[in-house]
Amino acid sequence: MCELLGMNANVPTDIRFSFAALARRGGATGPHRDGWGIAFYEGRGARMFHDPQPSAHSEIARLLRDYPLKSEIVIAHVRRANRGRVALENTHPFTREIWGRAITFAHNGQLKGVKKTPLGLYQPIGTTDSEHAFCWIADRLRARFSTLPSLSALDRALQELCSEVAERGVFNVLISDGRTLYAFCTKTLYYIVRKAPFGVATLVDEDLRVNFSDETTPNDCVAVIASNPLTRDEVWSELPLGRLSVFRGGGLL
Repeated sequence: MCELLGMNANVPTDIRFSFAALARRGGATGPHRDGWGIAFYEGRGARMFHDPQPSAHSEIARLLRDYPLKSEIVIAHVRRANRGRVALENTHPFTREIWGRAITFAHNGQLKGVKKTPLGLYQPIGTTDSEHAFCWIADRLRARFSTLPSLSALDRALQELCSEVAERGVFNVLISDGRTLYAFCTKTLYYIVRKAPFGVATLVDEDLRVNFSDETTPNDCVAVIASNPLTRDEVWSELPLGRLSVFRGGGLL
């Protein structure tokens, strides 16, 4: 199984602390050595980095750990290949343009028979069942909405589409349109919302500690979603199974 990391904040926020833990799981403390990727949203677009090398040993990952890119929405993924060879085109997150926006998608799990599902405008670049499922969702969204839908309309549509894909197997996924971070899981995803009063947190995978009160303002609110808890001294909660979880403004709606 791959691992996911997502962040949604009410102000542009640095994700280096959480990404340090995820990167270690890509070939050091975890077996997810078959590539990694990360997307930082900037308005309608997303700044993307991908590498088929293990994130624990990647020079690009090391650069991102040292470079304080800030964003309100981030999606990251470390891969353990089960469908599709280890290659750049098979690294998540995947992205497609819909309604003039970058729609980003990362998934872990296996989806039986999904590649037999016919596709329309959107076609996979790689050979993963994950990207095929994303193209199917993208086709359905564009067919349903000719222009950017309201937040509530997109919420409902993604709940329906994710539920349909989930009938084919394990579907733990993060999706964003730059306005919202969506999470859907059929196995496990955890989340934490950090807000004032901020405290101290220590990573599970590395001897790294941060006092968030030194890095934030009292008005900051940051939600972090991960396949497994990233810190050992905070309380992480499990997201509900089979239901779309919607993160906006740094909180879970």
